[in-house]
Amino acid sequence: MPRWRVVAVQIMPLLLSLVVAITLACVIALLLGVSPLTLGRIISERFSSYTWGQVLFQTTFLTFTGLAVAMAFSVGLFNIGAEGQAVVGSFACALVGIIGSPLPGWLLLPLSILAAFVGGAIWGFIPGWLRARFGTHEVINTIMLNFIALAGINFLMTRYFALPETVRTAKVGASLSRLSDFVPGLHGSAANLSLVLALLAVVAAHFFLHHTPLGFSMRAVGRGRRQAECARISSGKRLIIAFAIAGGIAGLVGTNFVLGYKHYYEDGFSGGIGFLGIAVALIARNEPLAIFPAAFLFGFLSQAGLVVNTHLPREVVDLLTGVLLLVFIATDRFRLRYLKNVRISAVLSSFAKQRARLSVGEKEGSS
Repeated sequence: MPRWRVVAVQIMPLLLSLVVAITLACVIALLLGVSPLTLGRIISERFSSYTWGQVLFQTTFLTFTGLAVAMAFSVGLFNIGAEGQAVVGSFACALVGIIGSPLPGWLLLPLSILAAFVGGAIWGFIPGWLRARFGTHEVINTIMLNFIALAGINFLMTRYFALPETVRTAKVGASLSRLSDFVPGLHGSAANLSLVLALLAVVAAHFFLHHTPLGFSMRAVGRGRRQAECARISSGKRLIIAFAIAGGIAGLVGTNFVLGYKHYYEDGFSGGIGFLGIAVALIARNEPLAIFPAAFLFGFLSQAGLVVNTHLPREVVDLLTGVLLLVFIATDRFRLRYLKNVRISAVLSSFAKQRARLSVGEKEGSS
């Protein structure tokens, strides 16, 4: 099968999903009395350098949460808890940043980043351990842990850590530089160096899953737990490790919001980024290197919804996101079926060629 055809088959579900979503957006706009050409002109005119900076800011959030979902799926588990893991990691990042304020910035910054990872990893460890130890379903565990994380930290904020008459903590003693310090055109946007950290996390996750023995064993568990056990691969340990790493990656959301943007923890900041990370992982097919482009797509859609908000309700973007996902999931099944048939055809063709060569060899030997 030609390489170009394989690439075309791989990207066709996404392209078809985008066409359907854009067509539906045009239909909705017409029903509301707005010209699609007007919307296109508004988006092209209002997408300034600042707006693109905001897209990168949203992309950073979604890269962390999408990668957290993909990492758990490497062992065949569905991580619905990226929201709670991101909140716990961000809160831990802020606490270390506040308590360690007397420390020099070059020391406090890595400690705060480490605290974000460790906080999320602890919250991710819990459902992994419950699944490995008792067999309880990770979807139920992570959903419940989301509620516990949000309610528990809300209680801690209200009782102990929030400044009077606010829903935020004091400022942390370390921060990440804004991207506008290096690209003046992004001035005013919230994009910061945590974007670089997100890209490094993507590359590290890809290398870990595809080029290390532990990563290979985790993917083996994801492909078939019983087969992995027959190969003497402990599936329980891999489940726990995968969920702990996934939680740690989600916790790094705190580097974007706490260290790079607000410089304090604010209750309710997450706004569903953990759940949108599931959509990112689905579009990326749980491949780490595809997470960032998928996150950029959803970051663009989110910002485009804000740009056209005066002409179209913000909920229209949510509707289009849902349609895009449904069409992608439906058409992706045909991609899988097609590639499966191609592989079967290739195996049969190779078998036929091998049999023909053997037949020719037998005839030459008999003559």
